[in-house]
Amino acid sequence: MQEVSDEPLYRDRVCGIDIGKAGMAATIRVPSEKNPARRASETRMFPTTKRGVLELADWLRAWQVPAVVMEATSDYWKPVFYRLEAEELECVLADARQVKNLPGRPKRDTTDSQWLAACFERGSVFPCFVATPEFRIIRLHTRRRRDLTDERSREKQRTEKLLEDAAIKLSSVLTDLHGVTGREIMDRLIAGQRNPRALAECARTRARRKIPQLREALEGAEFFTAHHARLLQSILNRIDSITAEIGELSQVIEELLAPHEEQLQQAESMPGWGRRAAQDVIAETGPDMTRFPTGGHLASWCGRTPLDKQSGARNGQRRHKRGNKYITAVLGETAVAAGKTQTREGARHRKISRKRGKAKAVVATGNTQMKVYHALLSTPGTRYEDLGPDYYERQRDHNRRLSRLVGELGNLGYEVTLCRKPHPEDAPAA
Repeated sequence: MQEVSDEPLYRDRVCGIDIGKAGMAATIRVPSEKNPARRASETRMFPTTKRGVLELADWLRAWQVPAVVMEATSDYWKPVFYRLEAEELECVLADARQVKNLPGRPKRDTTDSQWLAACFERGSVFPCFVATPEFRIIRLHTRRRRDLTDERSREKQRTEKLLEDAAIKLSSVLTDLHGVTGREIMDRLIAGQRNPRALAECARTRARRKIPQLREALEGAEFFTAHHARLLQSILNRIDSITAEIGELSQVIEELLAPHEEQLQQAESMPGWGRRAAQDVIAETGPDMTRFPTGGHLASWCGRTPLDKQSGARNGQRRHKRGNKYITAVLGETAVAAGKTQTREGARHRKISRKRGKAKAVVATGNTQMKVYHALLSTPGTRYEDLGPDYYERQRDHNRRLSRLVGELGNLGYEVTLCRKPHPEDAPAA
């Protein structure tokens, strides 16, 4: 062991691990046996296989090291973290961006692990959020469903591009190209029908009012060749396959989240939120809000807070804070949906959108939604109670009236001190 001298410590015995795909460098730092005022460190290399991680755990127990810190490197940290956690060791995951900015960092595997251990024992490493074992399984399913949904959207976009290539302007008339009417027309095209009148008669329900526009949009059907039909059939089969897989995943997710039905209903009560949005967000955060000190911390972790980055007169290049990309995707949808509702959140979203643009309105509404989400899940049994779309107008009128009355009393020579009366429910019992 090599003795080193350092500053007062936050932890007495620690281990820092620099993880790669196939191997890892682990450094332990413990009190020196010769002089307890000094530190002793040792670095060893281990494979990231099960046997290698168990050897690392035995080595840590031999030196009575209870805590391990590792950097969040891609997905390579997961098998090591989970295995050491199962061996009842305290595991801390360090944020790669936060650790990167600490001064004095070397960049080799062995020296990097030594530096991580030194920072950890001084309390300079802030731990990342790591889901519980139950929600690690749930989020695998919800993330897979989100990825499949994105892939299905890309296939639908390819469908539109293919029809445009064949001079068919169907998407300019139908709101949903893959609705009942659109799908029937595409199936007829694949079957060989090219008559615009016959194709337009496939319209269903409200789309029948657009039959003249459909005929005009389908006049270029003669450019739709057998090659287009073969490619379109392949794309539609892919969309159907993805839809079926999404349905199977949704059933599994419902079963996995059945014990947390109360939290799901709390999240669903917010404007713009549906069942799937609630499932996706709870899978990422878990139902225990004590892991986030405040709603602001949760919103920041989700990337729904402004990014203040400026040097002199020049602003930073990034426009928003990076956060959990799966929650960010959900909040982008729920913010827009809430903006269409007649609620306080909807009124606020529209107000910000008019003044500062839609992008900032989405971030601001998502920030509010995560704070409300944190408050709801922190208080079991509560539901979202809307203050009304005229909330800001009422607040403005109230403040104007209050200012006018105080000014009138001031003109009469009175000094006014305002104090809000306690709510009748908060008054002490007689």
